[in-house]
Amino acid sequence: MDTLLRVFPVRSCSAGVLKRAEASGRPCLLGYIDKCAAPCVGRISAEDHRALAEDFCTFMGGEAKPFVSRLEKDMAAAVAELDYERAARIRDDIVALKKVFERNAVVLAEGTDADVFALHEDELEAAVQVFHVRGGRIRGQRGWVVEKVEDTTTPDLVEHLLQQVYGEEAGLEGRLPREVLVPVEPSNAEELGLWLSGLRGARVDIRVPRRGDKAALLSTVRDNAEHALKLHKSRRAGDLTMRSQALQELQEALELPVALLRIECFDISHVQGTNVVGSMVVVEDGLPKKSDYRKFSVTGAAANDDTAAMHDVLTRRFRNYLQEQSVQADAARQPGHQAMLNAVADAAVTGTTSTTVADTTTPAPRTKFAYPPNLVVVDGGKPQVNAAARALAELGIEDVYVVGLAKRLEEVWLPDSDFPVILPRASAGLYLLQRIRDEAHRFAISFHRQKRGKAMTVSALDGVPGLGESKRKALLARFGSVKSIKAASIEELTDAKGIGPSLAAAIVRHFTDDDGDAAAVPAINMTTGEILET
Repeated sequence: MDTLLRVFPVRSCSAGVLKRAEASGRPCLLGYIDKCAAPCVGRISAEDHRALAEDFCTFMGGEAKPFVSRLEKDMAAAVAELDYERAARIRDDIVALKKVFERNAVVLAEGTDADVFALHEDELEAAVQVFHVRGGRIRGQRGWVVEKVEDTTTPDLVEHLLQQVYGEEAGLEGRLPREVLVPVEPSNAEELGLWLSGLRGARVDIRVPRRGDKAALLSTVRDNAEHALKLHKSRRAGDLTMRSQALQELQEALELPVALLRIECFDISHVQGTNVVGSMVVVEDGLPKKSDYRKFSVTGAAANDDTAAMHDVLTRRFRNYLQEQSVQADAARQPGHQAMLNAVADAAVTGTTSTTVADTTTPAPRTKFAYPPNLVVVDGGKPQVNAAARALAELGIEDVYVVGLAKRLEEVWLPDSDFPVILPRASAGLYLLQRIRDEAHRFAISFHRQKRGKAMTVSALDGVPGLGESKRKALLARFGSVKSIKAASIEELTDAKGIGPSLAAAIVRHFTDDDGDAAAVPAINMTTGEILET
């Protein structure tokens, strides 16, 4: 691509770079070094740039000879005109085109168009690879892994594979190759060949190469499929193994009697005791479940120290859990509850629309905190762990276990324990705890910054008589920032919803008093709202 941009200088920048160049009237670096025709500043028209892009696509599609021949004629003309500098540039362009074209080596006879399929399979899965050969050169490659949901033979698998690949694509006429090379003859090969010929509008041969270049290429594609299946299995096994190992190590190190299917981690964030917030992140089967993340604002006496804030957040989280459990239990005791379940089951069997079922049910209770964790992790040491354990004990929850991860030495603390649990530095379980703790800290910090920004905005408007929360929101919606509100006149302020002349004058007076320029504020008739002469 970099080599070809000197011959086909099409735009390759992002939309953001294009907009900045259009706004400034100056092209980017590629425009200055002649690797972009710079349509952003009008060096080339949209029609000419489109033609340039189509030439680029034509060359990448394998038709290099017409461009090389054209450039050779241009070079000869430049030499005849004694324009040796332009001839040298054209010569370099020809060398670049040939260099790029020769990198894609000829693998089959020139003019051969074929799709080469190969697969490597085991009892459960099969890796598929296909090389698209056009003009004797490889023009593309695809690979994927399919699950063998039923016991099937290789010929049946090849048949289903061809039906899937060519059946999903529309408008194949002119693009489907003359040959389809496969490792084994598919089931119903004759009918399949007729179907592909109908899609192409010309004959398509399905063949199994036995010798020669085509057989050698098929062997290469088969090697790719074998390596792809090995890589797929190693990645999946590695991820699953590491997660399972981490969860098992934690369970054994903490001597817990239950598997750690769901872990919740809590963190507290604040700046010198102001804007105190809490965060809850959730991990299920070792993977984050962001839809269950929750944020808490901590106010009152609980905001005075970290342990009280942690106690408050844990209490609120599990109080909500108990309340939702109670609501669900009450719903289950309602007379129509079993009828509703039967209606849902009937709908699943008969295909009845969900509207019919919904008409017979009461609104479902919300389930924001419906699922309890097996393990609660708090960011902190012994004080935070004891505060969290006390919150659970006060609510009567005994089947949720609590640990804390202290940042200083990465020690794992248990409630009412005098000594921490030390996990090896290379432990997968410790790495999982660190990852959960860091995610909870990141989530808490982002919420704290958001809340602090809002608080700073609100504090700038404090002290304006008659300006409540809804009118502050109306002002911010109208002007966007406190700076814009401060610069607005009385007439402009009254454009905001709920802001009259008297209140607008009070806002202007509030900011001008701060700036020491109260004399600039006009007088207002408080009865009629009329602006008086100063």
